[in-house]
Amino acid sequence: MNVRNCRNCGKLFNYITGPSLCPVCRQALEAKFQEVKQYIREHTNVGIGEVSEACDVDPAQIRQWLRDDRLEVTADSPLMLNCECCGAPIRSGRFCDKCRSSMTNSFNGIIKENAAKNAGQNGNPGHGPKMRYF
Repeated sequence: MNVRNCRNCGKLFNYITGPSLCPVCRQALEAKFQEVKQYIREHTNVGIGEVSEACDVDPAQIRQWLRDDRLEVTADSPLMLNCECCGAPIRSGRFCDKCRSSMTNSFNGIIKENAAKNAGQNGNPGHGPKMRYF
């Protein structure tokens, strides 16, 4: 059993996964998320400061929801974020489509390269995890 202190209220709770928040604080945070989401739907073209004041939520928390892809804003919204790789404006997440595609291609290339390398090692006698009997 993994017991932790809630980072919000300090109470002990049985930690399973996710942020270190007790169930009560997690429910309160989810309620605030739904409130922010509804406010953004009803009030287009609002900034993070205005949403923060209207919903009584920390601006960093709103940015975190945007980075986590839990919130997505319209193309003309001032709530835009910047791509962590190239700095291009994005609506949600951490990377723009171009950088995400580039990283995916790079990762796929590395996986194929490692698969080919491992296949070459297993084909040579004397290499690999097989047992040899005489």
